[in-house]
Formats: sequence, C-alpha cells, structure tokens
Amino acid sequence: MFDLGLPLPRIAAALGILLPASSVPAASHDAKAGWTYPLSCCSDYDCREVTDAEVLEGPEGYVIKVTGEVIPMTSRKVRMSPDGVFHWCSVAGRDDSATICLFVPPRGY
Repeated sequence: MFDLGLPLPRIAAALGILLPASSVPAASHDAKAGWTYPLSCCSDYDCREVTDAEVLEGPEGYVIKVTGEVIPMTSRKVRMSPDGVFHWCSVAGRDDSATICLFVPPRGY
C-alpha cells in the first residue's frame, strides 16, 4: 500500500470533494422540458410537473387538490409555465406540504 503522508480521513475527505464534481448528473431542479426552476422555488427536489387534474382553477384561485390549499391568482407564488403545463413546488417536495411556487399554463380564452 502507498503511504502519501496523509491520514486516511484527510485523503477520503479530499476524494469526497473531488469525485462529485466529476460525476454530477443533470440537476434535479430542471423540468422535464429542459428549463430550470428558479432557485427561489426549488432546492433541487421541491418542484415537479403535475397533471391538470391535480390543480383546479376556481374563482378564489388555484386549488392544490391533494392538500386543498388555495393559491390566489394574484399570489407571488403563481408563475407562468414556460412549457405550458402545471409544475408544483412544495416544501421538501412533499405532497402534504405548503406551496412554494406554482407554474401555470396560459389560460384559455
């Protein structure tokens, strides 16, 4: 075995810092369509695409069906969806947590 003159924990720590940089996959805060969720909405796992059936549009605003949370259409949480589908960003990416951002498709006329 080679002796580099460094204790094993220091070598392991150095390798731990270098290896992730060389094998970084696509960022998880990218939408399937390729656009990037803003950092103000996502911490690498908070956002995901959701179906039209999961977000209802009512007179009081957008209703997140799974939680019953109502997001007024004038809320700063509501953003235009770059790819025309709903995307929901919730705390820790959980289905039972509060909304951080809601990306909505253009409204029909």
